[in-house]
Amino acid sequence: MTASDAILEAAGLTKAFATGDRRTVALDAVSLRVRPGVVTGLIGPDGAGKTTFMRLAAGLLAPDAGRIAALGLDATRDSLRVQASLGYMPQRFGLYEDLSVAENLALYADLQGVAPAERPARYAELMHMTGLAPFTKRLAGRLSGGMKQKLGLACTLLRAPRLLLLDEPTVGVDPVSRRELWAIVERLVRGEGMSVLLSTAYLDEAERCAEVVMIHEGRILEQGPPSAVSARLAGRTWAVARAGTRHRDLHAELDGRPGVVDALVQGEHVRLVAAAPGLPPDVAAMPGLAAREVPPRFEDGFIDLLRQRQPAVARAARMDGGAAAAGAADGVVIEVKGLHRRFGDFRAVDGVDLTVRRGEIFGLLGANGAGKTTTFRILCGLLPASAGQVEVAGLDLRRAASAARARIGYMSQKFSLYGNLDVAQNLAFFAAAYGLAGAERAARIAWAVEEFALAEHAGQLAVDLPLGYKQRLAMACALMHRPEILFLDEPTSGVDPLARREFWKRINALARAGVTILVTTHFMEEAEYCDRLAIMAAGRILATGEPAAIKALARTAANPEPSLEDAFIALVERPAEAA
Repeated sequence: MTASDAILEAAGLTKAFATGDRRTVALDAVSLRVRPGVVTGLIGPDGAGKTTFMRLAAGLLAPDAGRIAALGLDATRDSLRVQASLGYMPQRFGLYEDLSVAENLALYADLQGVAPAERPARYAELMHMTGLAPFTKRLAGRLSGGMKQKLGLACTLLRAPRLLLLDEPTVGVDPVSRRELWAIVERLVRGEGMSVLLSTAYLDEAERCAEVVMIHEGRILEQGPPSAVSARLAGRTWAVARAGTRHRDLHAELDGRPGVVDALVQGEHVRLVAAAPGLPPDVAAMPGLAAREVPPRFEDGFIDLLRQRQPAVARAARMDGGAAAAGAADGVVIEVKGLHRRFGDFRAVDGVDLTVRRGEIFGLLGANGAGKTTTFRILCGLLPASAGQVEVAGLDLRRAASAARARIGYMSQKFSLYGNLDVAQNLAFFAAAYGLAGAERAARIAWAVEEFALAEHAGQLAVDLPLGYKQRLAMACALMHRPEILFLDEPTSGVDPLARREFWKRINALARAGVTILVTTHFMEEAEYCDRLAIMAAGRILATGEPAAIKALARTAANPEPSLEDAFIALVERPAEAA
């Protein structure tokens, strides 16, 4: 590809940021070219430099060294012309939540200088494309997460740019909304010849890109088609199972063994990436294993590249974070019957029944706005139920909510940290809030700092932490008082694949220690780690069971081995089709 072919080109691009006495190099002499008329994926762990690159390409930042050109224009010298010519949707697109969908469109049309005569046709086209036409009078603040992302994309597309920059547009949205957003992007590329640079935390999405640019610690690892990345792993990817062993327990045995680059639960087996062709000898020697070679994926190749630069820590997670769970003799620690929660005329939770047992990892899945977070907040004693029976750790939440809260940990979607306190101050605050004092408090803080590798960041403000470290700190705070039950509300949203693997290693260790885990997630592969799942839509539970049983509900002649994402989409869309 020649320079004239590139719709976006960077050469020697360098950018650093100073926070207090810390200097962070976000981009280090980055050079790349993005060709027109395709979707190019910008793939990298949290803090790799993806957002910094996007902001430089949009002319919102000036580089310390090097240059970047977009649409043939110097993005630094001609920043206003660049901003008028391309579309940029950042991670947190600035919708005005007190304005309706139509009012947000009108405001952004004003800001972008769209001629009044052109607006009605463009509004109609964008509303049809995004499926928001029935909701133009609804306040943006009352849209689901997926609908907000689609409205943000519509506002970005008001001028139909030749180059579209999308910074993790699918973070925090459910699989149905993710599929819809990708359908929009692919339609723009095919139908309008638009060029798209898209960063994503979902590695399965990278395989939908024509090219990928892999970036790590501010440097380019590789650029090319996704198939070229996976092809290098021929003979190194395996599906491993053992009769009578729970898959997440087998995962704990395999992870970190000599010759194992990566291991994760996938369906009815553990997917293993070997350091060299063939099954690692240390794994082959394990009794009772059944192993078969499987085709490599882009994610396998990407993790392999990252592990070459950031080897996995072999030690097991030392998660002495929880106490023995309370409950009746049958091991039930959470029991919900006929749970309802209304906000005015709106029923957020509508007749939910749940039973969760001691030491179980229970997943609560659903589309944005399905009622998962409301259910979680009720179970944590943070929100009263409108009707129904709720018992947590043997306590009736109607009568003993404060006593129940002392026995649970809660990690919210937005990580309930105090951004203006540093890491050490956050740990001390949460320890005090949970009633820890003296030697016990000092011991728990020391445990958190060591277990979550926070010492290097102890004096850094929480607001300035990379997302992966925010997640570590939030989990440490939630475990400070050794809770019996841990609630995790989309804890890995936006976090890179290495951090997600580390996180689930800790969750598995907690469950083996007897802590009960309730988790919501939009990563369907993560849901495979759960012992049981419940899928919600419109405040109701559509199905409950083990992951294999949930997938069986979507089995058809055309799709005899459905994924959990296939099953999720089929179950969520089935009521809508019936209606």
